[in-house]
Amino acid sequence: MNNLSFGIDLGTSNIRIYNRSDDNVMMEKNVIAIENKRTVFAYGDSAFEMYEKAPGNINITYPLTNGVIADIKNMEIIVRFFITGLMGGNVRPADYFIAVPTDVTEVEKRAFYDLIKESNLKAKRILVVEKALADGLGIDIDVKNSQGAFIVDVGFDTTEISILSLGGIVLSRLIKTGGLKFDEAIKSAIRKEYSLFIGGKTAENVKINLRELEEKGENAVVYGRDIVSGLPVEREISTAIINSALEEHFNTIIDNIKFILERTPPELSADIYRKGLYLTGGGSMVNNLAERIANGTGLKVNLAKEPQLSAVKGIAKVINDENFRSVAYSIEGMGK
Repeated sequence: MNNLSFGIDLGTSNIRIYNRSDDNVMMEKNVIAIENKRTVFAYGDSAFEMYEKAPGNINITYPLTNGVIADIKNMEIIVRFFITGLMGGNVRPADYFIAVPTDVTEVEKRAFYDLIKESNLKAKRILVVEKALADGLGIDIDVKNSQGAFIVDVGFDTTEISILSLGGIVLSRLIKTGGLKFDEAIKSAIRKEYSLFIGGKTAENVKINLRELEEKGENAVVYGRDIVSGLPVEREISTAIINSALEEHFNTIIDNIKFILERTPPELSADIYRKGLYLTGGGSMVNNLAERIANGTGLKVNLAKEPQLSAVKGIAKVINDENFRSVAYSIEGMGK
């Protein structure tokens, strides 16, 4: 295996890149800022800092939508800039392993391969890993031998629900519910209950801090624009309003988990009942989600220790451990 290898997990909100050379993972926002429709102004965390604050001539976008590449040109730019930085400014031939969702079309899956191929990164080999298998490896499941592993990855735009067995994916379902829907529900509830318009970043901060606020018995304090007066104001927001706003989306996830369970072969169902469900992804950390899934399904819920890094840590195992190398495969043109 080439020592110069990278593992990439493209998320709608964050991009994570594992660098075999230093055995570290880089995670930054998967965002790009384009000035006057042609010049890269910023990317990653620095571009996200400008989100919802930039002037009209700077367009800030997420190149991924609903788990698939929507803007391949800007996605190529982000990947090329980050990889070039990790190589110290001198791009050299390397192997690339990239996570892909299972429940997408072959064309959408192929786009992940083409992304690396067309990014001028001198790729020696491009191998893909099904994201559910990468998640499983990242949370220390032996996906090649384990039977009936049930993984729910709650991301920013989507939730991927998968049943794994003996190194393969038995069932998988990708639904368009995730952290972004949670944020939008919070914005909508605050607008309805308090006549207050808040930004996406503010909603996300409320979501992230919800558990801590409830433990302290405090309300959330937000800043926004009063819809009636049009003036900036500060308001205290009840956590009960926030929890109520999230309920509908939690139920959507639970209903789809049940949909997969109803179609799971009985022998695998027995394994899942004994082991429980594995919950990962950045959206899995939202307050009460794990508890609601446990109550709604009757299954034990095992929450990943580092849910945002599960897939990229799994890809790192594929790169470093010969036992798991067969999990990766080539789509076209560059063999194993």
